[in-house]
Amino acid sequence: MIWLTWRQLRTQATLTLAVLAVLALILAATGPRLADLHTTAGRGLIQQLTGTDTALYFAGGVAVLVLPALLGMFWGAPLVARELETGTHRLAWNQGVTRTRWLLTRLVLAGLVAMTAAGLLSLAVSWWAGPIDQAVATGGSDNGDSFVPRIDPAAFLIRGIAPLGYAAFAFVLGATLGVVIRRTLPAMAATLTTYTVVQLVMPMWVREHLAPTTTVTVPFTPGRLGNYGLDSVSQVEFGTSDVWVTAEQTLDGTGHPAHGMPPGYEDCESIKECVSALTKAGYQQRITYQPADNFWALQWIEAGVYLALAIGLGALCVWWTRRRLS
Repeated sequence: MIWLTWRQLRTQATLTLAVLAVLALILAATGPRLADLHTTAGRGLIQQLTGTDTALYFAGGVAVLVLPALLGMFWGAPLVARELETGTHRLAWNQGVTRTRWLLTRLVLAGLVAMTAAGLLSLAVSWWAGPIDQAVATGGSDNGDSFVPRIDPAAFLIRGIAPLGYAAFAFVLGATLGVVIRRTLPAMAATLTTYTVVQLVMPMWVREHLAPTTTVTVPFTPGRLGNYGLDSVSQVEFGTSDVWVTAEQTLDGTGHPAHGMPPGYEDCESIKECVSALTKAGYQQRITYQPADNFWALQWIEAGVYLALAIGLGALCVWWTRRRLS
């Protein structure tokens, strides 16, 4: 059964791993130069990146981002749906192999290959982008060049071990939807839609609660002109750039949430005058954020959450196959 499963999987697995191998070789060839550049330039590395470096940075991130979705669509969704469409599942289930063993073997073997592919790609991209992440963490980016800390939602899901969980979830999601829908193309579309929704929900409402946050209160000062934005999280400076700001609130001179501007703010003619008006009125900014030290804790927890979802979906897939299919 394992050999048969591999024979059915080997074409797309070989193609996927070949493409990833080419990308890994490119990263391996260009990565040492970035490491040497970071050694000499430090936080100034960002300003010395070439157009090729920047293109590789974003291409690698996109590859890690889309790979789990593609695995779910093209590996997971057709896994059983294609058999159901053609009717070959009946032949397979009458060859001395129970449907449960048949399905579990396919899920486990293909799922492990999918996780391996996503893990190797994430490892290669994380290693290559390491010098850039270090430069950003020490203030080398002004947030206007599209380089963000690795704990930021835009970078978090393309670093570390989380992509392994994403790949497992996307693959089993596709297989489960294929079992339920019984048609390959609709199952592929449903997989992409559902996976995308989950990937949006996680950073917007769930991830920030997976590890303890830190809250600080920062005064508006004329010397920190970045603090003039009352409603813009990105405008507030509080000592480090290597954080993920999850909430921000402006407080008035009494320490309560501010409603409206203090006297003199509306008539100010420059940013400095506006900040001075806020300073005199005692306005402050309360900021809640995930510090950089929580990166790996969040990575492990989120990977665990997605693996748990994959296991739950796998159990549903097996139950549906045993009880609802004929």
